[in-house]
Amino acid sequence: MDRYKEVLLSPIKIGNRECPNRFFIQAMECTDADDDGNPSALTVERYSNLFKGEAGMITLEAITITDECRSRLNQLCIMPRNAKALEKFVADLKKINPKALFVFQLTHSGELSNPEFSRRVTVKPLPGFGGDLLTEEEVDKIMDQFVLAARIAYDAGADGIDLKLCHGYLGSQILRPYNDRKWKYGGPWENRRRFAFDLYERINKEINDPNFLIGSKISAWEGFPGGFGTEGPDSPIMDLTEPLDLIRGLEERGAQYFVQSGGSPSITIAITQADKHAPYFAYLHPYWAKEFKKAVRKAVIIGSNYSVFRNGKNGCLAVEPEKNSMFFYGAKFIEENKLDMIALGRQSFADPLLPLKLREGRENEIKWCTLCDNCLELLIRQREIGCCTYNKYYTDVLVKTRKEFGPLRTMHT
Repeated sequence: MDRYKEVLLSPIKIGNRECPNRFFIQAMECTDADDDGNPSALTVERYSNLFKGEAGMITLEAITITDECRSRLNQLCIMPRNAKALEKFVADLKKINPKALFVFQLTHSGELSNPEFSRRVTVKPLPGFGGDLLTEEEVDKIMDQFVLAARIAYDAGADGIDLKLCHGYLGSQILRPYNDRKWKYGGPWENRRRFAFDLYERINKEINDPNFLIGSKISAWEGFPGGFGTEGPDSPIMDLTEPLDLIRGLEERGAQYFVQSGGSPSITIAITQADKHAPYFAYLHPYWAKEFKKAVRKAVIIGSNYSVFRNGKNGCLAVEPEKNSMFFYGAKFIEENKLDMIALGRQSFADPLLPLKLREGRENEIKWCTLCDNCLELLIRQREIGCCTYNKYYTDVLVKTRKEFGPLRTMHT
């Protein structure tokens, strides 16, 4: 365990910034903003615990740049009206732990926008989703909104942004081979990557501060025909040519870090977050992280799907538990230069204090995620989200929700 601690608690440079350890907190949507999209008391409590927990880098969950198209009813927003609240939010968290890096994940939901309370839009109608077909002018306006949101994040005191290019949201919808529509942002790869490339250039010009971090979470392979990381618009076969070209091009345009991911939760959720019924899907992620790492020059690569491995008790077969844990793999892959940091998603709900407990030698006190995915059920049902196993508040929310709406029929977001 001492070796794991030495590696996982070692500092790392991300761009010009110092990150105190190798733990990264994923952007976990929790649908608990107030009516204006500002952080509520629940939001403040969640992030205060994460800052107390001493993770080196923390992401502010999928914060929407627009009211018009969003996937969550009570989603955090980043528009001019939210500027003062976000500034106070950041300042208060930095008082708890000034060493942690805090980045905002900026998002537009696109075809995942919920038509019950917002406008669903699409770059090319996807079976089962659809939406209003976006025009080039509308995409250009969306890019303006991303740039404005980046400025608001900077002025609020955030250490950087994560321009979301994963999990089926607008950024990944544009990148997909499925987007073979003949328009400015579709068809040939050079057109599909233009959205991300131009946006990076515009944001860097707008902020013009070398200490402000910019990066992206990217799904290496979405896992369905025409998804990002496939060989063509009607093929499910994995081909990383475009994902690797994307991260090389983004690094050339200023990216200092990438969060490796996979899948699209509304379609292939078991790829995005392996569950207890098929935990071995998590073995895909280190491969993608390794390929990302080989493609970059200096950018930090953050690997995903480590919550699944827990303390080795995870249901995976044909391997000794002590060599199949979160800490074992995290330290192993960092030492082997396959990635630089590990990301915690569901585990950050179960125990936001994990890095602190590791540092203090209290590993036996860590509350390990049970992979029950009740937090996912709350997300799907548009309720406040947290750990239903260890936090009674969210257990009560889950019980009340099930009484009101009955059993959940599908586990897709």
